[in-house]
Amino acid sequence: MNLESLDWTALERLRAAFLSGSAGKAAYWTSLSDLASYDATFAERIGWKWDSVLAELTVAGWTPPIGAVYDFGCGSGIAGRRLLRTWGGDRLQALRVSDRSPLAEQFAVDAAQREFPGLDVARFDASVPPATGTGTTLVISHVLNELPSAARTAFLAWIGHFDAVLWVEPGTHADSQALIDLRESLKSQFRLVAPCPHQDACGLRAPERQSDWCHFFAAPPSGIFADSDWVRFGQRMGIDLRGLPYSYLVLQRRDSRQVHVPPLETAGAPEGDTARLLGSPRFYKGYAKLFCCQKSGVGEVIFQKRTDPALFKRLERQKTGTQFRIRMDGPKVAELQEFPSSGEMPAGSTEDTVVL
Repeated sequence: MNLESLDWTALERLRAAFLSGSAGKAAYWTSLSDLASYDATFAERIGWKWDSVLAELTVAGWTPPIGAVYDFGCGSGIAGRRLLRTWGGDRLQALRVSDRSPLAEQFAVDAAQREFPGLDVARFDASVPPATGTGTTLVISHVLNELPSAARTAFLAWIGHFDAVLWVEPGTHADSQALIDLRESLKSQFRLVAPCPHQDACGLRAPERQSDWCHFFAAPPSGIFADSDWVRFGQRMGIDLRGLPYSYLVLQRRDSRQVHVPPLETAGAPEGDTARLLGSPRFYKGYAKLFCCQKSGVGEVIFQKRTDPALFKRLERQKTGTQFRIRMDGPKVAELQEFPSSGEMPAGSTEDTVVL
């Protein structure tokens, strides 16, 4: 990041609009300079969330179908570009972008063409769905607060034309609940790839779980905290650089040519023994409380340090992924086997706050 090139007035205006919830009421991009400053800062932080999601999917062995990636509500195009960094060339052979702002579409096209010379990049008309079964992957990033409730039924029907869907939102309680509702509406048509460790109803819909939510924490690059430009940016914008909460949903059409089998099932573990760690562990002397999602439901389990000292230390240091094989002995974990991941799970607040 180059602080001298940033339009601070634009960034402060965008930040205020996002926090007030007014961003969805009108187009907020006024120039390509707005988008350039946003892409280098706020969008880059969103990119770290996408990096975390894509790392989990890569470890799980999931790949999108061969075809084009469609970036809806693209903004500066950070989400589509992150997917192309992971799967571009071999599987994602073209990029299509759409935004209500022509400025955003132009910036997203130009940024993708600079990063991926020769890639087929173009705008698309979001009112015209792609042909079903053509290997299309839809990416949606931070759009729920701009999507009117009245439009969601039609939007779900439109989503149904895609072969795979990757959706990332801020890790707030409200956004988590909205994604859960979308999950339930789409699961008859799509297979639940992540973060869900099962295909049944979401355990967070149980009455006793209404105050809980499905969220995770992405790790910023380690060098960020030693980067004076990022530190100054965080101070000026009032942002905790450590806190990157997000919620997400990855879906694949049930009739897709590519059928994904969750890796822990292929490893021979019963589906009910697969667990996804939600939020952050809470540590005490000699044990930790883990909030886990399983086929049997969502709840807190006790993981004693003596059960697996090495894994306990990795959890303390935020050096694990979020998916595990778990075996219980009453309320206590008898065995916890990490599904290997190169990602990190950073410490952060689980408060219901928006972090952009």
